[in-house]
Amino acid sequence: MAKQAEAERERRAKIIAAEGEFQASRKLADAAVVLSENSAALQLRYLQTLALVAAENNSTTLFPIPIDLFKPFIEMAKKSGS
Repeated sequence: MAKQAEAERERRAKIIAAEGEFQASRKLADAAVVLSENSAALQLRYLQTLALVAAENNSTTLFPIPIDLFKPFIEMAKKSGS
């Protein structure tokens, strides 16, 4: 009887955890929609994430830069090289 009660508790715990994951995935999907509608919101979120990472005890922080920012320089280099 004790094993049956323990199995029932484990079953309920798994259901509760799964429901929590489902709700979290819904909220993440909602957030993705909001961020995709406004590029400024996405940029702010990016900066918040960088601030959070920088606050940790990391010795190196990498900043991903879109390659499009380098396009004018690449074009200038091509023109001056010809």
